[in-house]
Amino acid sequence: MTRRATLRGDERTPLSERADVLICGASFAGLAVARELAGSGADVLVVDRYEIGERQTSACAIPTPWLEPMGIRRAVRQELECMSFHTPHGTARHRLPWTWSSFDYRTLCEELWEQCDARFAIAKVEGRTGRTVHTDRGDLVAELIVDALGWRRVLGPGANVQPPEARISRGLEVHPEGGGVDLDVWIDRSLVPKGYAWSVPAAGEQRVGVGSYEPRDHVKEPTREIATRLGVPPVRYQGNWFPHQLRPAAEDGVFFAGDSAGHCLPLSGEGIRTAFYFGIACGRELRATLTGTQSREQALAAYGAFSRRHAPTFAWAYLLQRLIPALPPSLLARLLALVGRRRICHRAFSWYLRQADPSFASSRSTSCRPAC
Repeated sequence: MTRRATLRGDERTPLSERADVLICGASFAGLAVARELAGSGADVLVVDRYEIGERQTSACAIPTPWLEPMGIRRAVRQELECMSFHTPHGTARHRLPWTWSSFDYRTLCEELWEQCDARFAIAKVEGRTGRTVHTDRGDLVAELIVDALGWRRVLGPGANVQPPEARISRGLEVHPEGGGVDLDVWIDRSLVPKGYAWSVPAAGEQRVGVGSYEPRDHVKEPTREIATRLGVPPVRYQGNWFPHQLRPAAEDGVFFAGDSAGHCLPLSGEGIRTAFYFGIACGRELRATLTGTQSREQALAAYGAFSRRHAPTFAWAYLLQRLIPALPPSLLARLLALVGRRRICHRAFSWYLRQADPSFASSRSTSCRPAC
């Protein structure tokens, strides 16, 4: 069994492996794919440049209904029953038809990995030639390859568009000690012209940050500002880019899942449950291929079509992402108050949850097609 620890210096020995399935990336999407392949009898190799669970990549909150289907209850830090939206014209507190749960990133990744029967190796993925993936430790070969490496889309064909030209948002947050009971969101142009700020309590830790839909706009000073407003120190920084446009989920013989396929909802920037959702769909198509019920080409076509069927949802969310920053602040405050009314709130947020429904994780389908 490959050692699960970040290798440095002389420990980074040459690596040359063959596997039935190679999953590049060991965060939410990659682990969801590997989990779906457990018990298939296939030789599944997962590679990442860091130890599993080493690098937290987001504020780490997810709709609570996703916890049980994914078997990740142990990671929960705090359950949040309400969202509060703040504007310069007031606050609207919404009690949702479901709750959010903040969680510990390392524990969640470890819980997912415990449900896998794959091998793991630490290596930095650098590119691909056909079915050979090149890493800083050597070449890895597999018939079935998954890119779950994030927005850089390392295994895609051709040169990738980089920030700030890419359809991508940027986020930064700090992790001071603190607390709270709601998932708080600020829509305030004095903080960030096109974007929002947040505070996610996590049982003694307060995850405070800023996301900007415009990648050219810096977010460090706004993050410090919102931390100052909340009376917490800006310590333990963590930042990342996240996409706000779908990209092909199957291309040039490779399966893409999570941020590499743009599986991050525009407007909210939520990408954890969508990484689970599309990772499961990808894993089911791979499993059907491994059992011989379809070819690799059929799996690529089916998974690509599954992702594209969600394009209208992503397009609506992207339209709102462009519209909301342009609304007069007073009008936005009134609209948020209207959405906070019980019936409207329940309908809106129930629809939102259905766009990556937790029931999909519980279904027994071996392919994503019957569940679509």
